[in-house]
Amino acid sequence: MDFNVHILGCGSALPTLRHHASAQVVELHDKCMMVDCGEGTQMQLRRSRLHFSKIMSVFISHLHGDHCYGLPGLISTFGMLGRTAPLHIYGPRKLRPMIEPMLHIAGHGVDYPLEIHEVDTTQHLLVYEDRSMEVWSLPLEHRMPCCGYLFREKPSLPHLKRDIIDMYGISISQANNIKNGMDGVTPDGEVIPNRLLVTPAAPPRSYAYCSDTSYLPQLHSLIQGVDLLYHESTYAQDNLRLAEKYLHSTAAQAAQVAKDAHAGKLMLGHYSQRYEQEEILLKEAQEIFPHTILAQEGMCVQV
Repeated sequence: MDFNVHILGCGSALPTLRHHASAQVVELHDKCMMVDCGEGTQMQLRRSRLHFSKIMSVFISHLHGDHCYGLPGLISTFGMLGRTAPLHIYGPRKLRPMIEPMLHIAGHGVDYPLEIHEVDTTQHLLVYEDRSMEVWSLPLEHRMPCCGYLFREKPSLPHLKRDIIDMYGISISQANNIKNGMDGVTPDGEVIPNRLLVTPAAPPRSYAYCSDTSYLPQLHSLIQGVDLLYHESTYAQDNLRLAEKYLHSTAAQAAQVAKDAHAGKLMLGHYSQRYEQEEILLKEAQEIFPHTILAQEGMCVQV
């Protein structure tokens, strides 16, 4: 099943002609979840060829404008497109009092259910769950309440060896029991060990989105073994003092988090406008964690 991350924007606060403000879409199985929604997100969503109607929820990391100012327009557009399905929005405590007055003043009520869920950005908590996945908050340290999100696939059942089952004449009515670990029984009463009838399911996959944050040496403990880590890398080490002043991270620090977490792959983003070429950030990170890539608008990264 698909588990993809679509990059809509990966720049930092000041607008540039190279990058859009932060926004992503996480596509897992048949669900699409937006992560942050900076200005211009709707146009980027159009360019990505992802359908507006597929967005079931939005996860906001914090309330700096480059991460959430696109949200009121998106909510309004959903209404104009005739949306009837609920839209669930997860974010810091002050998200509701920011969004609701803007919609009221503009005179754009929504005709579909709009559910805003408050996230405690100081805690590592389960904020969403369904049959196939979980979403956990990741406490971060920035100039205002901020958290990242960990998207984690739930383990799936093993796969049946249909040819072996047919060979023994085992009834398909036993399929669910076999998937759940029970042995198979032939029409003659012979017990066939479960290990002969199934192949292990693929290991569950995971994606961690770590938005604006200072370097947190302990962060790796919450994302151990993550398949793909997006970590802000606003600066290179030559601007470490700026990173410390504004509570951001350098590319080297992002790479250290990935290394300590034994991540499968690191994706850098949230680039400062001062870097016309982000290769300096990539090189710096790859010296610590070789499996590093640069986020770019239009990318679709498979987890």
